[in-house]
Amino acid sequence: MIKESRPTRTDGGNRGKNRSAAPRVDEHAVTEPSTLMEFLLAAYSDRSRTTVKSYLAHGQVAVNGVTKTVFNTPLCVGDVVRVTLGHVEKPFTHKMLRIVYEDDDIIVIDKRNGLLSMATDSERIKTAYYILSDYLKNKDRSARIFIVHRLDRETSGLMLFAKSMDVQHKLQKNWEDMVLERKYVAVVSPPMREEEGVVSSYLAENKAYMVYSTRNPEEGELAVTRFRRLKTNSRYSMVECELETGKKNQIRVHMKDKRSPIIGDKRYGGISSPIGRIALHARRIRFIHPTTGQEMLFDTGVPKSFETLFSR
Repeated sequence: MIKESRPTRTDGGNRGKNRSAAPRVDEHAVTEPSTLMEFLLAAYSDRSRTTVKSYLAHGQVAVNGVTKTVFNTPLCVGDVVRVTLGHVEKPFTHKMLRIVYEDDDIIVIDKRNGLLSMATDSERIKTAYYILSDYLKNKDRSARIFIVHRLDRETSGLMLFAKSMDVQHKLQKNWEDMVLERKYVAVVSPPMREEEGVVSSYLAENKAYMVYSTRNPEEGELAVTRFRRLKTNSRYSMVECELETGKKNQIRVHMKDKRSPIIGDKRYGGISSPIGRIALHARRIRFIHPTTGQEMLFDTGVPKSFETLFSR
């Protein structure tokens, strides 16, 4: 399970609902003692034994509301047998991500730490992009998925994907206008002295792919991070960070600049993490839907593992 707190969602209507035709559901009352397979063969006498057995194998048969897969399940007078006919779509499950919201144009996911956003030269399969592409192609061979933005491999949280190139281009081209809010939560050490503030610098990258802050606008790109201390104790502070810009490793570098690097982030000066990960999570995103124009809000809350650091 990667879900650590229930998300809040506002989706402005029914776009997120499955638009495929609903399967047909038949209900049959049992009028005399029988076995389930015998009853089904009589009820669906126009279908082959193999087809009827497949209903059981795929969990499409329920007796008194309880799914049954055993063909010789006894039936009593008064039992109700429900059979779901047609394609029954299994809910998507994956240990490295969960789908928070999906409609015809976009998918919002909650990514687990340790999962790449997209392929690299050394890894092409263990990525959010590959998992979602495989999920969509299982429903429709022609379906495609498009990257809109990225999260670092060790950062967990909310990501937005597009289902068409047009939607991807619209979101990326108008990112600053359409994305109204992006908030992260981090645990840093030593504790943050200030209750809130702003970090502003130009970010550049060296030959070792380390991002660093500079005051030279010709050397890097402007990055602005607003922060607010949520909790603190003798060892750590929990900090909420809001991005005004979205640059590579921005929060990680800016917390280092504040001399309170994120725990577990050894690349940028962080101490070892007792929760076994970099304590950075993309908790909230608010944006304008690229097709409907409606405001969308998703918030996972604070991961429970982060909270444990303040309950000891």
